[in-house]
Formats: sequence, structure tokens, C-alpha cells
Amino acid sequence: MTDALLRLDGLTKAYPGVVANSDVTFQIKPGEVHALLGENGAGKSTLVKTIYGLVKPDAGQMHFGGVPFAPANPHAARAAGVAMVFQHFSLFEALSVAENVALGMDDPPGRRQLSASIREVSAAYGLPLDPERLVGDLSAGERQRVEIVRCLLQNPKLLIMDEPTSVLTPQEVEILFHTLRKLASEGTSILYISHKLEEIRALCEDATVLRLGKVVGTCDPREKTAAELAEMMVGSALHVPERTGGEAGEVLLEVSSLSLPAPNEFGTALRDISFSLRAGEILGIGGVAGNGQDELLAALSGESLAAPGTVKLSGQDVSRARPDARRRLGLLSAPEERLGHSAAPGMSLTENALLTGEIREELTANGFIRWAKARGFAERIIEAFDVRTPGTETAAGALSGGNLQKFVIGREILQKPRVFVVNQPTWGVDAAAAAQIRQAVLDLASEGAGVIVISQDLDELMEISDHFSALNEGRLAPIRIARGLSIEEIGLMMGGAHDMQDVAPEARA
Repeated sequence: MTDALLRLDGLTKAYPGVVANSDVTFQIKPGEVHALLGENGAGKSTLVKTIYGLVKPDAGQMHFGGVPFAPANPHAARAAGVAMVFQHFSLFEALSVAENVALGMDDPPGRRQLSASIREVSAAYGLPLDPERLVGDLSAGERQRVEIVRCLLQNPKLLIMDEPTSVLTPQEVEILFHTLRKLASEGTSILYISHKLEEIRALCEDATVLRLGKVVGTCDPREKTAAELAEMMVGSALHVPERTGGEAGEVLLEVSSLSLPAPNEFGTALRDISFSLRAGEILGIGGVAGNGQDELLAALSGESLAAPGTVKLSGQDVSRARPDARRRLGLLSAPEERLGHSAAPGMSLTENALLTGEIREELTANGFIRWAKARGFAERIIEAFDVRTPGTETAAGALSGGNLQKFVIGREILQKPRVFVVNQPTWGVDAAAAAQIRQAVLDLASEGAGVIVISQDLDELMEISDHFSALNEGRLAPIRIARGLSIEEIGLMMGGAHDMQDVAPEARA
């Protein structure tokens, strides 16, 4: 193990009530693309935070480049040659690319020199960037380039990437993989975290699998199937979502010529959107982040009000109805942002269950909260969706991302909506949790609900959708039958091809 760039020996980290990492030992070689796999809550985040100097282990040690390595903070980790691209971008939209890059560097050069370096490095690695552009004007893929280029300017020996493709198109994923392979060929090691197992198989040459904080296996992912990798992660066979139920029924939701201005300087205007959704139908809507997904969900949920006659639920005009009124009529939603939008991080799971379940679950009476009933509702969500938590009084912000996502989706589905609109239902969750959420969505449609799934995960949309469309700059492409769509056709729709053949109304009946 003397040729390892990074060696971890017996790393252990415990928090009250949970051991996040237990005796973790593995190594990463120079120039290697190494996958770190595991379910949500398996200990991946704690481990990479330890490597990056954000967490101090209780026991164990690390060696980097053959010398002891115990960074007290990220500055020390970067100084040693470790860089990290986080799942959530840490960029200021009102600042330029160069200004954002400078903020992320410990000792940035002058503006002119920095801009030249950005152009040089971005061109060398196939990640073109204009240093003077405002970040707020960039696509999600371009914003990720900013994060990567900021790391590359520090000449890292180890680059940690956490869910780097969650907001990228297939074409942008190929560009990213080309960049990572080039970096690896030049000797940079890459620690790659992703729940997209086919990506792991395509990119990585070694993998360490964590389960409940412990290393349970290592393998060459190129020699495994995605199902085999998933089974290593969860310790059992992975459930494959299945659809039951019959033909689509009556029209539940009808949207006609919906147009709304952008909610803010960096938002997206909705432009003449029209579609209908039938009982028992799942309509998948794809698109690159920032093309109107959040704005469409807000218009359907009632957070944004539209012109009269543009949104109808079972024939009733709800265009000017607020979210609570739409909930009473059976239109429920789950937005993309878990913390702060779908859930209040400082409030308990019981309180979060109450926030959207009050009306349909009758959790209040005569102006008073029925706390026992609210706790019972939270308990039903936890049990039905296998939410890993100490109990109903745990704060939402204390849950792992995947477990909070299961709670949020379960909270809405258990209220039996007639129409359910969800944005990024399995964002950042592991394979087992994603399969469970998709099955719940399929079951909901099988019971007669109409479902709209907005997602950047094309595999997910193709797996569960009856029909497919894509948002581009606030416009909705003609709706197509999902089965049989090619990647090329999907790419055209995501790129703004609005002249493709629409599905005849009778084909959607």
C-alpha cells in the first residue's frame, strides 16, 4: 500500500446515537478514478468531510502522499492538494465567473491574470467559460464548470466529486467524463460519489462500498452490473419498480396557454404552456436545470397565480387559487428544494407533517392542533416509506438527504392526491430509496391519480412515464409517448426543438 496517494486506516466517527464511520480502511492510487458507494446514511458524506478537513475523526489516521495527513480545516486540505466539488453549488449569482473563482481560492492572483488562467484551464480541459459572465446567466452545467475550474486552478492531487451529474444533460455528462479521464491520465486522483450506477461502471476503475458506516466490499465496477453494485450497497436484491393498472381515464388537470413573467432577475418566464393530464397517467417533464421547472411547479401548486382560465382541475378553474385551496381539491405538490421549501429544517417531523397535512388529514379542529393525530400521521409516513430516524420529534434538518426526501414524498402521497406534481423526486437518494419512491409514484397512478414528474434524471423519466415532454427556456415541447423515444429525440426536445410531432389527443386517451 506504499504507492497509495491517500490511505485511510481505521477511521471512526460517532455522533450522538449513530456511528457515521466505523473502522473505515481503503486507499486511492495516483491517477485512479475511485468510486465511493453506499446508501443514504451509509457514511459517505462524513468520510469525505474528514478528508477535506471539515470533520475530525474520533479514531484512525490518514496518510497523503506517504506522510501523515490530518487537515484541521479545508484550507489545510487544499494546501496539501485536496479539492472538492460539492453537490450543491456554492456560487453567488450576482457575481461574475472570475469573482466567484477568486472567492473560492486561498490566494487568488490579480483579476487580469485570473481571467487569463480561467480561459486557459477551461479550454485545456474542454470546459469553456467566459470569466466576465454573470453566474446567474449560466446554465447548471456551466455553473458546475465554474466549480471544477476553481478546483483545477489549485492543481489538486486529489479531486473529490459529490453527485456531479445530478443537474447535467447527457451531453454535459460526456464532457465531464472526458475532463475527468484527462485529469486521471495526467496523474490526478478522483474520488467519485454518485447514485447513478451506470455512470460508476462507465467511469470508475475501483470502488469502495459503505453500509451503515462500515466498508463491506471493494470491487472493479466495470466487472459488475448495476444491479450487483446496488445489492452490495443494500445487502439484498434491489426492488425493480413495476406498474399495475389499466388505461388512462378522465382529464384531471388542463393547462391552457399558461404564461408568467420570470419571478426574479435569474428566474425563467413560462411561455404559452398547454397540456392535459388524465387519471392514471404519469407525464414526465425533462430539461436542464433553470429552464422553468421551479416556475412551472409554482404555477401548478398555487404559489404563483396565473391568468383566469389557464389552470383547471377537473373542470374547475383554479388559476387564482392559493395552495391550500388547491390541496382541498386534491392537487398536491413536492418542490425540488428539500430544506426550506418542502420542509422546515428546524421543525420536527411531526410539525412538518402538519404543515401540508393539516387540511386533508384533518390535523386541526376548532383552531387547535390535534397533536396526537399529527404524530400518528408522521409515524405512518416513517413506517410506510422506511424513513431512518430516531422518531417523530427529530428535526427535519437532522435527517440525511435521502431520508428527508422519502419523508417529503411520503407525506404527500399518503394524503391520496388526485393530482400530484413533484420536482426531482429522487434527487440525491440512493438506488434502493429511488426504487421505493418510483414504486410509490407508480402505485399512486395505478390507483387513478394523475402524476407530473419533473426531473433531470432521464433514466427515471423513461422508467416510469407514460408520456414525455421537456422544458427549454420556459417553453414545453410537444408531448410524446415515452416508450421508444431515443436519446437523440430527447436531446432535441431538451434543446428547444418545438416543431416535433405532437401526440394526437386520441393516442393519449
